[in-house]
Amino acid sequence: MKKTILVAGATGNLGSMICSELVKRGAVVKALIREESDLEKTAVLTQAGVEVIAVDYHNPESLKNACIGADCVVSALAGLADVIVDTQKILLDAALEAGVKKFIPSDFCTDYNVLVPGENRNFDLRREFKQYIDRTAIQATSIFNGAFADILKYNTPILNLKHKTIAYWGDKADWKLDFTTMDDTAAFTAEVAMEEHSPRYFHIASFQISANMLSEAIKLITGQHFNVQKLSDMDEFAAAIKKQRAENPSGEMELYAKWQQAQYMYSMYSTQHTILDNENYKHIDWTTATQYLRSFVK
Repeated sequence: MKKTILVAGATGNLGSMICSELVKRGAVVKALIREESDLEKTAVLTQAGVEVIAVDYHNPESLKNACIGADCVVSALAGLADVIVDTQKILLDAALEAGVKKFIPSDFCTDYNVLVPGENRNFDLRREFKQYIDRTAIQATSIFNGAFADILKYNTPILNLKHKTIAYWGDKADWKLDFTTMDDTAAFTAEVAMEEHSPRYFHIASFQISANMLSEAIKLITGQHFNVQKLSDMDEFAAAIKKQRAENPSGEMELYAKWQQAQYMYSMYSTQHTILDNENYKHIDWTTATQYLRSFVK
């Protein structure tokens, strides 16, 4: 019997990829979209064989009706407290009322369980929802993928193609960072959603790479030398982020305020995946660091 998987946040990049991977695996895929969603994005889902359901996330009854018959609900929702906490709570409650047995929350990030509360606002929101979902009887599985590999393209301090620099903090030039491509994350999530049972947490990474390793990889690919530099000690970095946040209160209403971006980098240098669960689904063809870097480093 085919599995029926309901995906929330399906018009986003990750959500649409998860839908596609589920369709490949023979699932009946239903996508929850907001009534005001972009018609072009919803058309792409429909053409891929996904049943699109327009809902009001503030209407528990409509969400419950959409959840009826689903084996698993996957949340790829993105946002601040009103989405990650409030909307996910409403969605979870609807799933429980509809008899859904499994829920994958929107925890696609570094494992916040080992981080200090207050160091990363967006992780704190996920931690708050975790406390809520863990008080229910539903089977919850969080997928921690570290950072999406896309950030390597955006000239952050971690890799600045324009200035040919690679930065790190503290004494962590050899500290391995966890990166996962969105494609790999979607494929792994689809596999987990199709399973009858799965553990509370999975840790994955397409590749793990340090500042020094990144420099070596780029030199191998392009022959160019990128300067590897220490920016500051970790405590100085934390103090700078705190100051920047205090000076930019408007950022509290932005999903990726500059200080929030810095918090993500601080978190990446605060914890890492010591054990990966990639091998749980052996047929996933994980992207290597060299493969990914070759796709955009010239």
